[in-house]
Amino acid sequence: MSLREMSNLQQRVIAAIIAVPFLLFCVLFSDYTFLGLFLLIGVAAQLEFYKLVGSISDNLPLTFYGTFCGVVLHLLTFFIEKGEIAYSNYYILSPLLALIFFIKLYNAKDEKPFKNIAYTFLGIIYVALPFALLTVLAFLKNETYDPQIILGCLFLLWASDSGAYFAGTKFGKTKLFERVSPKKSWEGSIGGLIAAMIVAYVLSMYYTNYESWQWFGIGIIIVVAGTYGDLVESLFKRSINIKDSADTIPGHGGFLDRFDGLLLSIPFIITFLKLFPKL
Repeated sequence: MSLREMSNLQQRVIAAIIAVPFLLFCVLFSDYTFLGLFLLIGVAAQLEFYKLVGSISDNLPLTFYGTFCGVVLHLLTFFIEKGEIAYSNYYILSPLLALIFFIKLYNAKDEKPFKNIAYTFLGIIYVALPFALLTVLAFLKNETYDPQIILGCLFLLWASDSGAYFAGTKFGKTKLFERVSPKKSWEGSIGGLIAAMIVAYVLSMYYTNYESWQWFGIGIIIVVAGTYGDLVESLFKRSINIKDSADTIPGHGGFLDRFDGLLLSIPFIITFLKLFPKL
């Protein structure tokens, strides 16, 4: 039996067995392997986004230039937050982003340039920016790389997704947001919350860089904002009439499908930790 012929659950398990150890190694080994991992994931996710947008007639986002801007944003964030280059280097982004307008000005084939300018910016803001903010989260304390907070967020995200998947499959009856995602249920969301709270408790015992109440807060944010992130991507996919953003990861779809919960969670997590560093 080929991988594609297996059930969705079997594909998920096999993909996790292969991908999770590699991901954990990259996060734990060094800050540069962390950078390389999420830079590649960010590029793949942004290219998926532009490919989906470009599949609609008359949509011509600046796929490669928008992705290039995302890469520059990610690299600048890493080296600035690490303390290796000055904060003022963020200003490099200003002319880079302004060039999007200039490029479209000279593209005579684009009949709706401002719509495509908007899609280009959306790919940067919706996809590239959250992955750059993940780097901010990694260096949130004293410009020192902290793999614990990254792993903690990933464990909470996986717990939430897994809890929601199994609880929704077993008990799901009450629709959460049927207009956008008919399969999601309140029972699944509650299962995801319970799983995330259990993992948050375990994290609070071993990952002591943050207090227990902060881990529970991060867990709640990931469940709530992550659910909305999933719904937002579902709304996006329904608007262009597709099921998955890609089939890159068996059982999970594409990188956008796998990390959609993280895209909207990270800004809230950083804000929470910045505003409430202690009780």
